[in-house]
Amino acid sequence: MKKKILPIVVTMFILYFASFTHYKALGNKLDQEYKNIQNQVKAEEVKIKGIDDKNITVKDSKDTVPESTPVEYPNMKLHAIGSALMDADSGRVLYEKKGNDPLPMASTTKIMTCIVALEKGNLEDVVTVSKYASTRPAVKLGIREGEQYILKDLLYSLMLESHNDVAVAIAEHIGGSVQGFAKMMNDKAKEIGCKNTHFVTPNGLDANGHYTTAVELSKIASYAIKNEQFIKITNEPIWNFSEVKTGRKFAVSNKDRFLYIFEGAIGVKTGFTGKAGYCFVGAVKRNNKTLVSAVLGSGWPPNKSYKWSDTTKLMNYGLDNFDYKTIFEGTDDFQTIMVENGIESTTDTYVEGDLGLLVSKSDKIDYTYDMPEVVKAPIYKGSAVGYINIWINGEIYTKFPIRVSKTVAERDFNYCLDQIMKMYKLK
Repeated sequence: MKKKILPIVVTMFILYFASFTHYKALGNKLDQEYKNIQNQVKAEEVKIKGIDDKNITVKDSKDTVPESTPVEYPNMKLHAIGSALMDADSGRVLYEKKGNDPLPMASTTKIMTCIVALEKGNLEDVVTVSKYASTRPAVKLGIREGEQYILKDLLYSLMLESHNDVAVAIAEHIGGSVQGFAKMMNDKAKEIGCKNTHFVTPNGLDANGHYTTAVELSKIASYAIKNEQFIKITNEPIWNFSEVKTGRKFAVSNKDRFLYIFEGAIGVKTGFTGKAGYCFVGAVKRNNKTLVSAVLGSGWPPNKSYKWSDTTKLMNYGLDNFDYKTIFEGTDDFQTIMVENGIESTTDTYVEGDLGLLVSKSDKIDYTYDMPEVVKAPIYKGSAVGYINIWINGEIYTKFPIRVSKTVAERDFNYCLDQIMKMYKLK
């Protein structure tokens, strides 16, 4: 029995010794490769496709931080207390004056009321009017308690003539109550990315705790105009409908004068209360640009036209000074990264995604990357090992992950044993 076991033990010992020797030899070889490559990798000039399809050198964030360049907006002499202009496609703010100050927004609130109703309701729903809804103050359609209307018709009434009683009827139907619907509005605002917006009412009548900012209102409108039904409603010149049970007839006409005075205008909503003043959210689609503006507190009676002149100035500024550019394109071959204790000394990396933005001639675009020189094995294909940072005027605008192109296994004893067994054809 001992004679049979002895050869097995000896063989295992030889394999173990050979594996250990191979492990050390392989390790020494890879370590030498690692050292040889280290300086080469450090010296690599990293390039990507940047603005205007030019090859741009990307600098390591450890070596450089782009200088902050304060944005100097032109003095447009706007009447609005708070104003903003946004690229609707990217969400980039192109202009703002007190654009992040919380302010009441009057009936521009109904942009959110409409989009929540479109997403949560059914256009063919039958809405029954409550006593509370029927007693809301002007501006109102004059709906009566117990009457029934098709939700789609009420949305036209809401957006074309800004009826406050209709807003409450919609809110109660969709949210169960005004309070329940307000929660849905606030949840949607957070989902869109608003941090300084709070809704209390669905119609925008003055109420404590009901506010937004010009920038965030522009963000809400940028989201809303991506909904085809929303655009269809807000661009309708006139809408005829009837109460379901009695057939009482109504006709509502679009009060958004901006649709008719500015080329390419696609909406969206006016507003006024004693506290908020005249407000307007506008949208324009022209020359491969989609712009959204918001003006809050743009005068009080009798200066009803201030909101139109303010909006015209903002839109002309955006159309005249900004052009669409491809800022960044992903690459399959970004940079080599060293792998410590791996079965290979290095692996390649790639970056997915692209970025197109409206930019002006004065915008300063910079590119940096954050990525370690070395990662430890095992490292798996697709794992993020760093980021490319896109800077605009000295501020990080967005980041794109840098990912590993292939898996590199760990160089451990089991790997070396496996290699020995293959070498001696034992596997």
